[in-house]
Amino acid sequence: MKRLSAVVCLILAMALVLPGCAAKDDGAKNGGAEGDTIVIGAALCQTGIQAPLDEPALRGAQLAVDELNAKGGILGKQVELVALDGKSDPVTVGNVAKQLVEKGASAIIAPSDFDFGGPASREAQKAGIIGISPCASSPLYGSAALGDKQFTLSMWNTTMGAVTAEYAYNEKGWRTVYVITDDFIDYTKSLSKYFIVRFEELGGKVIFEDTYTQGQADVSAQLARIKALPEKPDFIYISSYMPDLALMIRTLRESGVTQPVVGGDSYDDPSLFEALGAQYGSEVYFDTHGYLSDEANPKYSEFAAAYEKKFSKAPEAVWIMPGYDVVMVIAQAMEKAGSTDGAEVAKVMETTEFDLFTGKLKWSDAASGHEPNKAAAMVSLTEGKPKFLGWVIPEKLPKP
Repeated sequence: MKRLSAVVCLILAMALVLPGCAAKDDGAKNGGAEGDTIVIGAALCQTGIQAPLDEPALRGAQLAVDELNAKGGILGKQVELVALDGKSDPVTVGNVAKQLVEKGASAIIAPSDFDFGGPASREAQKAGIIGISPCASSPLYGSAALGDKQFTLSMWNTTMGAVTAEYAYNEKGWRTVYVITDDFIDYTKSLSKYFIVRFEELGGKVIFEDTYTQGQADVSAQLARIKALPEKPDFIYISSYMPDLALMIRTLRESGVTQPVVGGDSYDDPSLFEALGAQYGSEVYFDTHGYLSDEANPKYSEFAAAYEKKFSKAPEAVWIMPGYDVVMVIAQAMEKAGSTDGAEVAKVMETTEFDLFTGKLKWSDAASGHEPNKAAAMVSLTEGKPKFLGWVIPEKLPKP
């Protein structure tokens, strides 16, 4: 009887304790609402082909978290950034995003590409929390494909393609183009698509649309077709990705193709500048998310000094700034919402204009896809050295 009474008492005690434990776990899964911290999860790719974009963004996010915590955090709570490596594999990205949700993340920072980042945002949507990619530019990255709490900080490829098309046609007076599209991911394919739509709307002529596959490491077929053209193009538009992008441009230049080369934000990579060098790195033009100078943002020197203090080196890649901006957007939206609730934070993000290091940003509502209204930074490359040409908003956007 004494043994039975002890068992009954133990069961009753567990019944009283377990509901309290469950409540605490639920609070953690809702972003630490019951705890002393607010968790931001980063499912960024720290290794692999996506790392040159995501790893600098992670450093920017880490700097932003330090600054927020020094000023009191978010909603009076300290911010904890938990980062797990997506390893440039969509399945892994989805899995680590799920782990971050289980660790209590209130928001997920997803990789800077639809193919790699989409799985992270889908997990965020399932959990009812916001997900933001620093630089995914496919029009697929928004509420229509990923859900009403999902965003990208980047301009879409509709903007990126239109900016370079208008620059080529209006500023440079170029009328004909040879297009090479890497069929690697949606980014490279849709970027060419919207560039072509806008260039032809302006009156430009696409002499030929060629393709390339990342990892092929052989541009001989494309080169042969360019050299066989009866009419030489005014410029060549290449939508591709590192590391093959450097190989493609170098091969063209080494083979005597001197026409200007134009592309998108994947060109904004220090490893590309180094690979092309002074010999091959001229007459290259691209649009991107910002520029590392006071010319592009008067607060840059202050930002650079804080970054150098933390990481013992100067900022070396523009991708650092979108990572920083993502965290600041999350913080501002949560403060304005007075909550970490995904639906409430998303509504604030839809109705607020943000003034960021990467420019002013205003999203459309969920019914319109969370389309980002944002300028692009136009940059030229001369002898391997980038030069800021200015912030540009296209006169007309192609329909996504």
